[in-house]
Amino acid sequence: MNPVPSTALPGAPRAPSSGGPHFAIPSRLTPHIQAPRRMLVAAVAVGILAQVLLDREHWGVSFPLVILATLGALVTLGGREGWERARPNAWLLGPVLVIAGFVAVRDSPWLRTLNVLTASWLMLLLTHFWGGGRVQRLGLGAYPSVVLSAVGRGLSYPRVLAREAAELASPGKRLPLLMPVLRGLLFALPVLMVFGVLLGGADVAFAAALERMFDVDIGDFVALSLRNVLGVLLCAATTAGLVGHALRRRSAVEAGDAEEAPSEQWLGITESLVLILAVNALFLAFASFQVQYLFIGGASSPAPGYTYSEYARRGFFELLAVTVMTLGLVMGLARWARRESPMASRLFQVGTSVMVVLTLVIVASAMKRLVMYEEAYGYTRLRIFSHVFMVLLGVVLTWRGVTLWWRPERFAMGAHVAAMAAVMAVNVINPDALIVRYSAVRSPLVPASWVDEALLNSLSADAVPERVKLYSQTSLLRPELLAASCEPRSWPEWTLSRTLACRAFQSVPAAEVSAGGDSRTAPPR
Repeated sequence: MNPVPSTALPGAPRAPSSGGPHFAIPSRLTPHIQAPRRMLVAAVAVGILAQVLLDREHWGVSFPLVILATLGALVTLGGREGWERARPNAWLLGPVLVIAGFVAVRDSPWLRTLNVLTASWLMLLLTHFWGGGRVQRLGLGAYPSVVLSAVGRGLSYPRVLAREAAELASPGKRLPLLMPVLRGLLFALPVLMVFGVLLGGADVAFAAALERMFDVDIGDFVALSLRNVLGVLLCAATTAGLVGHALRRRSAVEAGDAEEAPSEQWLGITESLVLILAVNALFLAFASFQVQYLFIGGASSPAPGYTYSEYARRGFFELLAVTVMTLGLVMGLARWARRESPMASRLFQVGTSVMVVLTLVIVASAMKRLVMYEEAYGYTRLRIFSHVFMVLLGVVLTWRGVTLWWRPERFAMGAHVAAMAAVMAVNVINPDALIVRYSAVRSPLVPASWVDEALLNSLSADAVPERVKLYSQTSLLRPELLAASCEPRSWPEWTLSRTLACRAFQSVPAAEVSAGGDSRTAPPR
């Protein structure tokens, strides 16, 4: 893309005028595309591929293939210059490909949605930083701003691409080339009709094939054609927006080009320390009760007067809210509190570090309550995802404590990497298989080895191998599960989990797949 003239000296960075990231408005209202014909061909090709692969009930290997095709178009159109500018942020390709690849591995709709959204988020970050800047220089609030900026700016490229491509292929230049083709088709139509009738009369099978070919519902044909055309246009426009935004020339300093400037520190150190000490005193009192009851006392039941549900659910969400608010409080104080002297800075660091440690005790308390509830009633997807989120929150809090003493500008980057690692971890954990592994509840509240069959039946193919292993000779392994696991699908819908599920069922003798037996449901929570 052609550079836009700028008044700044070459290589001279321009400091942001405010504390937050600076988003400059380009001097050119509409972007310029250097090679519209090549970009149009690439966008249409990826659009057709995406429509063919993704226009299905289930997504599998189709999604990572579309991601690879988009990245291939980006690398091809960008050339060596584009790759050189993108090299410092090329590490984003790793998580993009891994998380997109999990769509072809896991069958759970929860994981599929999470993986598609995360891969799309990372693709938008990658395209924004393909032309320059460093993703690690972003502040925490700049991540959503950059993603929204990539979406907004990308929307302008399809319109410009269509206009410039139309100018290259104007009707006045292309019509003399198209007219002979149109005349040839006009002459061929009656000839084909006559020959078709004669050949159909000569062979019954050929005549039947012609009848099937032309026995088409016009309404359905038009609707399907319109749907495919709109799908191709939408996918092509998305590809053009991503590629166009990635290969643009930066005309001003943007978020990620320089480290985020510190904000105005308006809160005095005395007020900050008083607030920190007051919160720490409250947290210390609460933590002493929690440690004594839940950890030192080895509690295995809820506090007196509470059921498992009330103690776990109510306590969990209250403690979760306190943890999130405390993280925001520590971040706000680190951003706005004044530290005029080394002693004030050290007192602030010690106080906020103690707050982080006490908050980690609160996180451990919330997880202990959730574990008690799970030991009584078993696992569900929501409980497993809650576990992962609490671990992520604990990691982010710990990283916040580290950055209070070292490289505070890298907190946002570390939190973002931790979130990507959490998405990968939940895919590796395989929640549906974990639910089956601990599905037999052993608790005095319910009958021995109680199994929630309704919960098991709601799980995806990710859980089938574990279910075959544990329940191959019980009524919990029904023939309809075999049919569902080995249901034929098109190759773009292929997932590794469904292949493993079908193989697991096929390894079980038919006599062991029971259609009857004791069917029990779990007691109310």
